[in-house]
Amino acid sequence: MNSQPRRTARPGGPPLVRPAAVLFDRDGTLVHDVPYNGDPDLVRPVAGAADAVRLLRAAGIPTGVVSNQSGIGRGLLTHRDVRRVNARVDELTGPFDVWTYCPHRPDEGCPCRKPRPGLVVEAAARLGVRPGDCTVIGDIEADVLAARTAGAEGILVPNARTRPEETRAEADPAPDLLTAVRRLLARPHPAGTAARVRGRTA
Repeated sequence: MNSQPRRTARPGGPPLVRPAAVLFDRDGTLVHDVPYNGDPDLVRPVAGAADAVRLLRAAGIPTGVVSNQSGIGRGLLTHRDVRRVNARVDELTGPFDVWTYCPHRPDEGCPCRKPRPGLVVEAAARLGVRPGDCTVIGDIEADVLAARTAGAEGILVPNARTRPEETRAEADPAPDLLTAVRRLLARPHPAGTAARVRGRTA
C-alpha cells in the first residue's frame, strides 16, 4: 500500500536505453476501452496514440500490440470480431508490426494471458528481438507484470479504470501515452546500436 516502496522499471539494473521494440496494450492504452468490443465502428483512439506510434516508427523502433481478449473464451466475441477491431486500430493508430492476443478466460490458466508473460515473449520472438530489450506500455498492473515477468520493461499509463494502488506502486508512471513514448525516445541508443551506426558512417 502507501508504505510499500515504489517499483522501478529495472531495480538495480543498468541505465535505461532505447528499447529494441515497444509493445502496447490495446484497450485503455491505444483506444478507449469498450468492454468485449466486436464493432470496429466503436474504436476511438486515446489522445496522442497515433502520434506516439508515428514517432516510434520514425525512429526505426518496431511496434506491436499484446492484448487480453477473453470475450472469445466467454462466447461474447469471435476471432473474426477481434481481428476486425484490431484492423481498425491499425488503421487509426498504426500500422503495427505484430499483433498478439489471448482468447482465454482468466480461469483457464493460459500462459499467454496477462499478467503472465506469454504474449510479450511471443511478440518479441516474432519481431526478432529479446523480451528483455522490449518495453511494454499499458494501463493496468497486469500489463506491467506481464512485461516484467518476461524480463521486459513495463510502463504504466494510468486512466480512470487504473486502481489507485497500481499507480502508487509505480516509481514513474507516465501521464499519457505520448509522454511515455517521448521519454523512451529521449534515452540514449544501446551501445551496440551506436557502434553499428558509427561503422556504417566511417
